[in-house]
Amino acid sequence: MTHAVEPYQSIPLELTHKLTVEKIGHTALITISHPPANTWDRDSLIGLKLLIEHLNRDDDIYALVITGQGERFFSAGADLKLFADGDKARARDMARLFGEAFEALRDFRGVSIAAINGYAMGGGLECALACDIRIAERQAQLALPEATVGLLPCAGGTQALPWLVGEGWAKRMILCGERIDAQTALRIGLIEELVDSGEARGTALMLAARVARQSPVAVRTIKPLIQGARERAPNSWLSAERERFVDLFDADDTREGVNAFLEKRDPRWRNT
Repeated sequence: MTHAVEPYQSIPLELTHKLTVEKIGHTALITISHPPANTWDRDSLIGLKLLIEHLNRDDDIYALVITGQGERFFSAGADLKLFADGDKARARDMARLFGEAFEALRDFRGVSIAAINGYAMGGGLECALACDIRIAERQAQLALPEATVGLLPCAGGTQALPWLVGEGWAKRMILCGERIDAQTALRIGLIEELVDSGEARGTALMLAARVARQSPVAVRTIKPLIQGARERAPNSWLSAERERFVDLFDADDTREGVNAFLEKRDPRWRNT
């Protein structure tokens, strides 16, 4: 089934400066549009945070896909010109904005998918790390090279990368400045799928469309349980898992989903 592509009309355009947003079915497609390297700056970081806040309030959006404009860059991260004069106040402000934007992306109530269509460097890779799932094209290169210029990843990279790939590979990439190709990223668990050039966006959108088959209420209840294991031992969440299961019986969608299965029909989700 195909869905029409339309501009996402629910937010003022000025909130997504250097980002473009389209709605495809129940998916928001976000494209980082800041040529030539799709770098992040103050405007785009504020815009991403505000956009995620709007998407979280839109009951018709179940998933998002984020990708880069063009064929070469997903995102090259921060524009280093911002830090050339050594202004500590600006550095603190940018670190805060990076953190707020990518933490908002991490905590998006639906499913987030990074379609990595090229270089994902520094803050660009941290953006992808904030997503639930990462799909990369064969030509993609991934790195956290901040230490090469005397900096460090400040938007979750030192925490999210070792969680995904283990301490050894995280240290190779961050402390040794090792840049990896997409095949290596797949092997070490940094990405979940490897596709040919030009296919990341379409593959991500197809996967996002599958999210619409799940109860959006169930998805936003389950996601914090999965991510919670980063903070506490998995066994400590077992009682919460059982409680959240019972809590779902307050939702209209739970009754709809069970009855749709018994009646051998597709469920009609209301996101309530």
